[in-house]
Amino acid sequence: MHLIVGLGNIGEKYHLTRHNVGFLVIDEMLKNLSTTNINKSNFKADVYKSGYNLLVKPHTYMNLSGDAVIAIKEYYKIENENIIVIHDDLDLPFGTVKYKIGGGHGGHNGLKSIDSHIGKDYIRVRIGIGKPQDKSEVVNYVLSNFSKEELNNLKGIITHTISAIEALKSCSIDEVKSKFTLK
Repeated sequence: MHLIVGLGNIGEKYHLTRHNVGFLVIDEMLKNLSTTNINKSNFKADVYKSGYNLLVKPHTYMNLSGDAVIAIKEYYKIENENIIVIHDDLDLPFGTVKYKIGGGHGGHNGLKSIDSHIGKDYIRVRIGIGKPQDKSEVVNYVLSNFSKEELNNLKGIITHTISAIEALKSCSIDEVKSKFTLK
């Protein structure tokens, strides 16, 4: 079983923000899958089951994403190697998509929360959102909406990312890196 987690913040005001790119990927995946909604209050998330996959959008807001991930991981006894977390990455230019296992959280509070609950040895799908010129603007930047041009480009990026996630279920991380990295 694979646990596929898209990071983001709940609520309409955050829907198209840069920080919600993980949610946007999950939303697009759900459009083409037959799923069952799993309602367990201790999961603190929207959880959808499709075959041997769980697709998750935490309700905890970004900074407490680990609360949802650990609850679902423990309930289903999912190993970290079968956990895929999709998140925004300020350190990558917009449109870049990279994959890795482990590493630092780079100041990303969602990753920091997950790392503190389950460790760092899970698969990360990093989607570049670029960064503001002034570091003091980071919070406003990640919580701001994508521009119209970015949204138009994001459709193809999300489609590409979904193909990579499918490959991650059966291929090594190195194979996925070589075939699906976008720069």
